[in-house]
Amino acid sequence: MKKFHIKKGDNVYVNAGEDKGSKGRVLKVLVDEYKAIVEGVNMVYKHKKPTSESAEGNIVEVEAPIHLSNLQPICPETGKPTKVGRKKNKEGKLVRFSKKSTKKEEIK
Repeated sequence: MKKFHIKKGDNVYVNAGEDKGSKGRVLKVLVDEYKAIVEGVNMVYKHKKPTSESAEGNIVEVEAPIHLSNLQPICPETGKPTKVGRKKNKEGKLVRFSKKSTKKEEIK
């Protein structure tokens, strides 16, 4: 199993690309492609064909995947982008922690 610095539900900051500087919540992580879908970031237009349910075709705006190297988690304490470290907690489980936080607590 691969270990990523970003998980589903994390608040992230986009540090590169067209949407640089924007923030959002991770909706899905695409493990094989090393990408994530972030709410409200990297929006593209998708053309829908007419179907039996909807007689007319339409154009829908959806989120496209963005590479994980262009994302940084946001520190819950400071609210700024941070690097992520890993350490074992009291139960011996490996957890992620914010390197910018003074308390070095787990990122949830």
